[in-house]
Amino acid sequence: MSSIGAKQAKEFLFQNAIYIVLIVLILGIAVYDPRFLSVTTLRDILLQSSTRAIIALGAAFVLITGGVDLSAGRVVGLTAVLSASMLQLQDYPRRFFPDLPDLPLLVPIVLAILAGLIVGLINGLIVAKFSVPPFIATLGTMVIVYGINSIYFDMKPNESQPIGGLSKEFSQLGTGFIGPNGPYSIPYIVIIAVVVAFFVWVIFNKTRLGKNMYAIGGNIQAATVSGINVGWNLMIIYAIAGALYGLAGVLEAGRTGGATNNYGNMYELDAIAACVVGGVSTSGGIGKVSGILTGVLIFGVINYGLTFIGVNPYWQLIIKGLIIVAAVSFDIRKYLAKK
Repeated sequence: MSSIGAKQAKEFLFQNAIYIVLIVLILGIAVYDPRFLSVTTLRDILLQSSTRAIIALGAAFVLITGGVDLSAGRVVGLTAVLSASMLQLQDYPRRFFPDLPDLPLLVPIVLAILAGLIVGLINGLIVAKFSVPPFIATLGTMVIVYGINSIYFDMKPNESQPIGGLSKEFSQLGTGFIGPNGPYSIPYIVIIAVVVAFFVWVIFNKTRLGKNMYAIGGNIQAATVSGINVGWNLMIIYAIAGALYGLAGVLEAGRTGGATNNYGNMYELDAIAACVVGGVSTSGGIGKVSGILTGVLIFGVINYGLTFIGVNPYWQLIIKGLIIVAAVSFDIRKYLAKK
């Protein structure tokens, strides 16, 4: 092979490493158990990965600006509890609000998403206006949100009991599908995730906010000098991220048929890991929707596939950790090479 051919091959592998890893993972599991290559498996992985994809897309907004959002998981828990508490069946014996009339499905969903947006806006305000590092700001709101959610969850008459008995409409949102019942049906939650991914792609690639986001992550000083209102843009970005976490919390409650104040615990770490594995730079300024979704799918394949072939869950954690460390190391090497 000529030097030019070798260089082209190396460049191809460099640019498409994430997709190659996904294909290798799928083929490796399929070799061990060919039943893994089925439409049912694909549907199950997509179903389990949909809410994680929405959370990861929200986290990507913040990561691309050069920040990090540790509050994502707790916002998911808060919005899951909020929406579930207002959408229980009238005859359920342990209703969160015994005297609450049936509400239109959209009302609790909008309120929950709005709650996530407000938390995100507070994060953005703390980072932008008070110059608190994103790690510290979102660590603080993570603890505060969990405390607020736990107080709400512990209210009488619920008193920290798991919220169940969700209305059929709400459960249908998380478990319903289009098409005949079976492997070829398309879950609503997957469709919602695809719509959200398209919405995020448009923001990333076709809007001034997206351009400003990449500029801030690439060089915040240069972005400021070029006339970008960094503070205002950061508040909008964190607010959008919070709204996406809120949507994910609603869908997670509908998918699982209930909620507790511990919902979403550690989801932010999975989201950040999926983003980094998917090519979002920890230094900011770099990231694509296709890479983020592939990162989510990689972890979805690991979780589902290794369980499918009977691998010990603790080994799964080790494998996920190694992939994360390798991805971050690769990202740092690219960053240092550019400098």
